[in-house]
Amino acid sequence: MLQYILRRVLLAIPTLLVISIVSFILIQLPPGDFLSSYAANLAATGEELSGEQLAQLREAYGLDQPVYVQYYKWMRGVLHGDFGLSLEWRVPVEQLIWERMALTVALSGFTMIFTWLLAIPIGVYSATHQYSPGDYVATFIGFVGLGVPSFMIALVLMWIAYAWFGLDVGGLFSPEFKEAAWSWAKVWDLLKHIWIPAIILGMGGTAGLIRTMRANTLDELHKPYVITAQAKGLKKNKLVWKYPVRVALNPFVSGVGSALPNLISGGTIVGVVLSLPTAGPLFLRALQSQDMYLAGAFILLLSTLTVVGTLISDILLAWLDPRIRFGA
Repeated sequence: MLQYILRRVLLAIPTLLVISIVSFILIQLPPGDFLSSYAANLAATGEELSGEQLAQLREAYGLDQPVYVQYYKWMRGVLHGDFGLSLEWRVPVEQLIWERMALTVALSGFTMIFTWLLAIPIGVYSATHQYSPGDYVATFIGFVGLGVPSFMIALVLMWIAYAWFGLDVGGLFSPEFKEAAWSWAKVWDLLKHIWIPAIILGMGGTAGLIRTMRANTLDELHKPYVITAQAKGLKKNKLVWKYPVRVALNPFVSGVGSALPNLISGGTIVGVVLSLPTAGPLFLRALQSQDMYLAGAFILLLSTLTVVGTLISDILLAWLDPRIRFGA
């Protein structure tokens, strides 16, 4: 088991290095750079930057240097905890990202818990009561959840909350806590608001996992070891939850590594609709403005969390299913 974990850790280091190189190059691929976008926006308002001013700004920001030099300087700073200066906001990147990343991880955790708490029991019930009314209801809910986009659910929920109850369900904090320093009162306020976006973001994932759990459990229920255990008089509920469900959980555990990036990519529009102070909306703005250091920091951190999540899922899978551990 220890060797299995060490191999995964050693593989994670070069993976992160390659990801950082590729992501930095991809950010540079669109035509122009941040200053080109900045000059175009100024021109739209009637102001213009001279060629000399642009050259001075490009030199001040280091944009006149080759890509590999920019990457080297950026990575050297990252290794010392400095993610560079946001070109758009003109403040250190770390001042913009840490709170948003923490809120994103918290929202991802709540969404995953909500998804699992619903998907596992509903999927098991649907499998053990195949073709029953409850199975058909779960199947219908699953198709609806998969078919309706999350941002549409967010818009409908916002309309219902405002039109019927006069409530604003946007954001993660009440107005008095948005700019307040962190305290237990602010944490409690976050907990009161976070369940709404967690439910919205978790709807599609819950629907898909219900179908996955149902299919995997059905597959296990028809295997010889289950039939033998039933023949020996083992109670059905105890048998189902101890053996078939445990094996059927493998896709849930293996999905831990991709849960966060999926929520970022799928939750960006929801974040914009609900005005969430999470990573997605700011990441989208950084890409649109070609703020390469801010966008690069988000990509690197999300990639790191993905690699760490994959490592955790590998460890959990090895613990959950001995076949994986002994075959590693």
